[in-house]
Amino acid sequence: MAQVEFKNVVKEYHDEKRGTFTAVSNSNFVIQDKEFVVFVGPSGCGKTTSLRMIAGLETQSSGDIVIGDRIVNNLHPKDRDIAMVFQDYALYPHMTIKENLSFGLRNLKRPKDEIEKKVMEASNILGLTEMLDRKPKELSGGQRQRVAVGRAIVRDPQVFLFDEPLSNLDAKLRIQMRVELSELHKRLGATIVYVTHDQVEAMTLGERIIVMNKGRVQQIASPSVLYNQPQNMFVAGFIGSPAMNFMDATVEGGKVHLEGASFALTEAMVKALKAYEGKKVTLGVRPEHIYDEVFAEKMSVAKINAMNATVQVIEHLGAETLLYFRVGARMVTARVNPETDVRIGQNMTFIFDQNKMHFFDPETEERIIV
Repeated sequence: MAQVEFKNVVKEYHDEKRGTFTAVSNSNFVIQDKEFVVFVGPSGCGKTTSLRMIAGLETQSSGDIVIGDRIVNNLHPKDRDIAMVFQDYALYPHMTIKENLSFGLRNLKRPKDEIEKKVMEASNILGLTEMLDRKPKELSGGQRQRVAVGRAIVRDPQVFLFDEPLSNLDAKLRIQMRVELSELHKRLGATIVYVTHDQVEAMTLGERIIVMNKGRVQQIASPSVLYNQPQNMFVAGFIGSPAMNFMDATVEGGKVHLEGASFALTEAMVKALKAYEGKKVTLGVRPEHIYDEVFAEKMSVAKINAMNATVQVIEHLGAETLLYFRVGARMVTARVNPETDVRIGQNMTFIFDQNKMHFFDPETEERIIV
């Protein structure tokens, strides 16, 4: 296996009508040997373009791409020692599963005994042994995706590249395949680069996550760091489901004031926000850190930061209930006790966890580190 490095990589597209469009802007990162790294971000953010540049399917406009100890800028995809799994399974319908798995090795004119050994090893790892004589049409979506992964495994590449491989599966199968991919990574000890637009998928699979937006890397960190210490409002709003709430506020006299309430700050917050005294900030709080009074008591959360608001929308999701209410012009979400009997139009008290509040500069949208 091998590490992957981007050094000042830029990818531009030129169009006579629209001019120059920058898909990836000055990208720098290192994916360590045997690491599982996920690119995540909205459509058009540059994540798939980055993956395709690693594969050699796109050529960077400038900068260097390094796989292992080789700069691969001018290497053909087949010479980069990578294997790619796409969203579309791309299996040959007229071939058996065994023939699909062995197709690449047969093209490379590998010895028959080597091909047989690698196909059986991949089949055992992925639970495909009983299906080798079937055709793709006889398999479920999840099984077909396993075959696509198996075709990559038999190549024994330095780097595995996955381009939204679970997008065509239903919700239940996606969860199952996430578990299987995590176990596969542990068994193979492989370097895996994975692209998805689904932040839940990213958080459950990635050892580290590269968050992208508008062609730029926003933050590279572990799932827990992204969740607890987002670098800016984009990351804070993109990571976590439901998304973090943002509210307009003003810092004054050791408190943060927003429409309908004033919240006390910890000593560390007062110190960090000293430069913002009398100025506006954006307050960020995750839905799971806004409680009803009963749940706040259960969680031993001090009720010092409380506000009254009218419940506008209720979503009962079984294991949790989401309540929506307004703070000024913004709709705010609270994840509360699922056994709550609150009704739409009811006025109730919401408790904000003092230790879980985030603050952002409203102009730069960068997090103010407390």
